[in-house]
Amino acid sequence: MNQDVISPLKEKVSQSTAPEDLKQKVIQRLDQLNEMRSSATFLPELDRITRYIEWIISLPWDKRTQDALDLQRAKEILDKHHYGLEPLKDRVMEYMSVMQLTMKEGGNIARAPVLCFVGLVGTGKTTMAVSIAEALGRKLARIPFGGMGDPLDLRGQSRMHPEAEPGKIIKSLRDAQSRNPVILLDEIDRVTDAGRASIMGVLVELLDPRQNHAFIDHYIDYPVDLSEALFIATANNTTNIATAVMDRLEPITMPSYSDQEKVHIGREYLLPRALQESGIPEGAISFDDDVWANLVRPLGFDAGIRTLERTIQGVVRKVARMMVEGKGDNFQITSQNVKEFIPIQ
Repeated sequence: MNQDVISPLKEKVSQSTAPEDLKQKVIQRLDQLNEMRSSATFLPELDRITRYIEWIISLPWDKRTQDALDLQRAKEILDKHHYGLEPLKDRVMEYMSVMQLTMKEGGNIARAPVLCFVGLVGTGKTTMAVSIAEALGRKLARIPFGGMGDPLDLRGQSRMHPEAEPGKIIKSLRDAQSRNPVILLDEIDRVTDAGRASIMGVLVELLDPRQNHAFIDHYIDYPVDLSEALFIATANNTTNIATAVMDRLEPITMPSYSDQEKVHIGREYLLPRALQESGIPEGAISFDDDVWANLVRPLGFDAGIRTLERTIQGVVRKVARMMVEGKGDNFQITSQNVKEFIPIQ
């Protein structure tokens, strides 16, 4: 019976796309385990190695997405999701141009600089990374660093520990199912003080092209090639980021939005999206021009657009309820009635 338990595992490993030397290593371990059938440690060890096998066969050892390097398409995607930010968009287009020329010459894809978007909350750092992944036609995986205090969160635990599992880097590859995803290192400045030095040490290895082609996760215990991944980092500021990490980053400041830019974003981006998500027909809500000042600054200055987005969503929800209650199909928001619709003043 135990032999029947081992054989399917060996078959899974043999048919997987894992590297041959890793497959041989695991099969050898299964053969050793097979000799321990009568041991009291057989079942716990079988459970451990089964979980390990499930992990290694789920990784994208030979899967990658085809880069979409059409600059016109990329520009349309960036403009669709972001208003303004032309210097940043130009930087992305420049990198894609280098990739395209390098591929035409038959060389390897140019190694990307690690862009780090630095700015206040709500200025579009994370959504810009999402747009870049869409523009390149790559899968996106996000690793949140806020509150992270242990480098093992990134590098995983040894399988000697009963509840061991891979770190967030390996998990991001599995989730993306691609060797060349865009990996978003989100808020790298917000790790805990206690774990900052050791986490920054792992980041140096991750972002160094001379090291990340053979990244070792303690759980997988086998070199994983991260050289095809495009890393993008975000931070509120760079004060708490180690110098060695900053040397490997290309910081790009995400500026605060002016009131005029917020009005345009609210009209052209946020309101249509909120209407679509709420099932309200386009044109069912209209705002007088002088109302937008109340929407942009209901509580004072805000560098980003999250407050504006929440305010517009609140207005849309209010209108949705009024429509369901039969109070009308079209609503005009004016300076006289705006306080009835804005959720927070």
